[in-house]
Amino acid sequence: MATNSLPQPILDTFKPVSASAVAILARLAARNAVKEQLRSEGVRVSLVRPCEINLKGTAYLALHPELFGRSSGTCCAHGHVRKATT
Repeated sequence: MATNSLPQPILDTFKPVSASAVAILARLAARNAVKEQLRSEGVRVSLVRPCEINLKGTAYLALHPELFGRSSGTCCAHGHVRKATT
């Protein structure tokens, strides 16, 4: 009789990560990069409105799409997702 479920050992080791988790980490990295840029210009980040940081972070992320790859790698490195085996 056929079954549609995965064997239990595979279920125990598989930890999926959603695309939104990778996007959140990428946006966080972009915001942190913007904050570092502001600090290097001598701006106190605590006095900058969060919406301005978010807008600049979005623009930074558009110019640096490699942050998505790094974020995905971070998830894999910390064991949040199992790399696909072929």
